[in-house]
Amino acid sequence: MQFDIVMPLTLFLVTLVSLFLNQKTEDKLKSRLEGEFGVRDVLLLVAAMVGMIVIIAFVKDIASPLLILFLFSYSTLLFTFGYVFSKNRWYVAVIAPIVFLTLFFFLRGTDIWKLYLVNIYGLIFAVLIVLYLAGLFSWKSVFYFAGIMTALDIVLVLVTGTMVQAAQTTQKLELPVMVSLPIFPVLMERYAGGFMSLGLGDFFFAGLLAVHTFKKYGRKLALVSMVAMTVSFFVFLAVLLSLDPMPFPGTLMIICGWAVIVLPIEIRRRKPPQPAQNTIS
Repeated sequence: MQFDIVMPLTLFLVTLVSLFLNQKTEDKLKSRLEGEFGVRDVLLLVAAMVGMIVIIAFVKDIASPLLILFLFSYSTLLFTFGYVFSKNRWYVAVIAPIVFLTLFFFLRGTDIWKLYLVNIYGLIFAVLIVLYLAGLFSWKSVFYFAGIMTALDIVLVLVTGTMVQAAQTTQKLELPVMVSLPIFPVLMERYAGGFMSLGLGDFFFAGLLAVHTFKKYGRKLALVSMVAMTVSFFVFLAVLLSLDPMPFPGTLMIICGWAVIVLPIEIRRRKPPQPAQNTIS
């Protein structure tokens, strides 16, 4: 049997860091962000994500606009966090995006970028995206987002392959949109030197579920749900590696573990109380 412990452990650690930092940063970020996502907002967000994926996958000559869009988005994210936590000092906030852009343009194409920095920045952005967006969701909108996104992920990966095409396009540009780590332990020769990749969207998905489970049910259940998500991801990954490796929806691998822990509690909580039985003695 072939299995990998590196990517599941990385998923757990990124989710744990996101959960810990969210408690420290949420109040500061809320002063910058107003309101919460309703059902309509979730649908618009998902539609925008799917639209972007389709454009990346099928539009020719997308490389330059895509590069500009992602670099601008990443730089803005770094600047926003730098600005908030440097107490509105823009001259401090610009340091992080300048360093990122400098490293990207000067080291892109080198092994230092492709093997190390792209993954380091991928992990950093995975955490920052959770911190930035998690506060916009309510418990109800998390359920809608998780269900719709998982269903669409299944279609885009297993049915149409659109997600795979989009991932290949962005990887060619060497943008930090995925984290690629070596498979360990290597028990079969065909995996020697092999890497496992997971998109930032999947890290965000796990972080979002963990953060809102913490808000709703507290630290203990949040940690239990994180362990369950990691175990579920590990099992799915082991099956895929042992049979015939293929692209598979990361959201499905993650949500199965979370649902086993959270859904029974939600069902019991929402179940109307039984009326008391009156007895005559």
